[in-house]
Amino acid sequence: MHYRQELTAPAAGARGLSSYPHPWLMPDFWQFPTGSMGIGPISSIYHARFMRYLTHRALLDCAQRKVWGVFGDGEMDEPESMSALTLAAREGLDNLVWVVNCNLQRLDGPVRGNGRIIDELERLFAGAGWHVIKLIWGSDWDGLFARDRTGALARAFANTVDGQMQTFAAKDGRFNRDNFFGQNEELARLAQGMTDEQIDRLKRGGHDIVKIHAAYAAAAAHQGQPTVILAHTKKGYGMGSAGQGRMTTHSQKKLGEQDLIEFRNRFNLPLTDEQASSLAFYKPGDDSPEMQYLHARRQALGGYLPRRETACAVVAAPDVASYAAFALNAGGKEMSTTMAFVRMLGGLLRDKALGPRIVPIVADEARTFGMANLFRQVGIYSSVGQRYAPEDIGSVLSYREALDGQILEEGISEAGAIASWTAAATSYSVHGLAMLPFYIYYSMFGFQRVGDQIWAAADQRPRGFLLGATSGRTTLAGEGLQHQDGSSHLIAATIPNCKAWDPAFACELAVIVDQGIRDMLVEQKDVFYYVTLMNENYAQPDLPAGAEQDVLRGCRHFGRYGPADGKPVTLLGSGAILGEAIKAAELLAARGVSCDVYSVTSWSELAREGQAAGNAVPFITRQLQAGSGPVIAATDYVLAVPESIRAFVPAGRAYVTLGTDGFGRSDTRAALREYFHVDAASIVRAALTALGLPM
Repeated sequence: MHYRQELTAPAAGARGLSSYPHPWLMPDFWQFPTGSMGIGPISSIYHARFMRYLTHRALLDCAQRKVWGVFGDGEMDEPESMSALTLAAREGLDNLVWVVNCNLQRLDGPVRGNGRIIDELERLFAGAGWHVIKLIWGSDWDGLFARDRTGALARAFANTVDGQMQTFAAKDGRFNRDNFFGQNEELARLAQGMTDEQIDRLKRGGHDIVKIHAAYAAAAAHQGQPTVILAHTKKGYGMGSAGQGRMTTHSQKKLGEQDLIEFRNRFNLPLTDEQASSLAFYKPGDDSPEMQYLHARRQALGGYLPRRETACAVVAAPDVASYAAFALNAGGKEMSTTMAFVRMLGGLLRDKALGPRIVPIVADEARTFGMANLFRQVGIYSSVGQRYAPEDIGSVLSYREALDGQILEEGISEAGAIASWTAAATSYSVHGLAMLPFYIYYSMFGFQRVGDQIWAAADQRPRGFLLGATSGRTTLAGEGLQHQDGSSHLIAATIPNCKAWDPAFACELAVIVDQGIRDMLVEQKDVFYYVTLMNENYAQPDLPAGAEQDVLRGCRHFGRYGPADGKPVTLLGSGAILGEAIKAAELLAARGVSCDVYSVTSWSELAREGQAAGNAVPFITRQLQAGSGPVIAATDYVLAVPESIRAFVPAGRAYVTLGTDGFGRSDTRAALREYFHVDAASIVRAALTALGLPM
């Protein structure tokens, strides 16, 4: 239950509900529910930060809005839950309120059986710079505390560990009289005159509406710091012997007849025994204060059924030639696809319509990816601007923080960066303002490291780009298996609304980026793009006329090599390994083999289209039907990636896949590709073997 509307009157000049794009949402309230893996807590912090980002960049006034997160005390043990506490305090995010439900229990047992989780969390949050509100005991305890002139009650609580407090929650009034108030004469005197039932009904603070209202009001009014409310509760509150405070509460599927009647009695519900045991609903009269209140609140919030709004104002997509002409007509110039992307991004940022909506995101790797020139162009967002003269202030690539900075530089935190990406990528539905985030990172540090957060983001229907740079198992030489990615495309393929691309050339990248912008901002499709980029420089060809659709469908014919009457073979390559396939075709041509080379831009899109084709002939099948002979597919990823299209290879054609299964190692690109058998020589051997020709 949330009382945000009743806490404080709107500030003078505050925007009314009608001026917000989606009035069913409270204009200053977003709830990030509890859940595992700490995703909710870190997401709420970066969402609050993103709202400040929008305000400081004058894109949307979020000054009257707050982010509320409701989490569990056990969830606070997740590293992600705690990882950004100091950021929230450092940036003074007083638009952020957490409510931590301290029922003291995990699924299997106490959160801190031999300790006190509320005390621990108080120290942790206060030390991190948060404003802490403890909502411990309900109003029923106020009289007891007032009569306790010696501090006996406070001492008893201070010496009661959580495991014992859970036992008190699970037991009845008689047990608590004997075992809590019976600890000494001072406590026993405080309980004199109270019946066992009254003792049993003593509330903890998180169950007291008056105390909850007071805590929420204090949190909403606090300025200068994020606030956490530590709310003391009982797990399974009201379930009595069937589940209140029990180790088995999570496993309780239904209540028996007597349990239901006891629940009715516990909360004084106006139900007969028969109604309670049959789980009948109770609805107050239409003229009752409760119903009038509920109707008034729903009307104020814009309707009776919350709905997710997906439409927002269209942002015009710039002509691709305005920012990527250098890639579409590269003329053989050598560059990496990472450098091509950064150059495209710089051009997009200069576009008057789209530029302000772009959110570049990095996790302390901007210089690695050649993005340092953007520091001066658009600046790095800081809630306080820049209060120092950077060491490299005289450089054209100097580090520049600004209140209206556009880059979100997360420090060394992939979890924080993807949380910022999620906030920006869902802005169209949460705020009614379309933004387009580009988060670039070492590809190994994406789906493998923060895959849970990417999946959670996908469930929220994000729109944006994830750029897996230095991608592939062999492209990042010399840094060992920690940095070598051979699996991100496999994981990306499991997310239904993720379109994953592995382009080899800058011209293909340009086509993909252009289509992504149109998909997400113009067509407003609920998709996001994962694009892998390489740090290897090689000659970049021009985009042939009419090749765009084949690029977007996942596979285009790159070239034919060797004599027309030679034994035929088809080579498929993607990303970093397409270059090896081209070298292999040249070597095979010298042996009199006729080679067709295809650039696969997306294995997963080919597989999905094939699976959905039904009785129609899949696109990849039609592409391969133009040739004959065996098909050799090579990638910088595990074999499961190229294997995903095996079912759609024309019947009667041998299909041989080469990939990088296993662990990486630290060596040169050439040595790594030889080791994994995805180099040109290995492709040649695979082709000759499939053709039955001698080595």
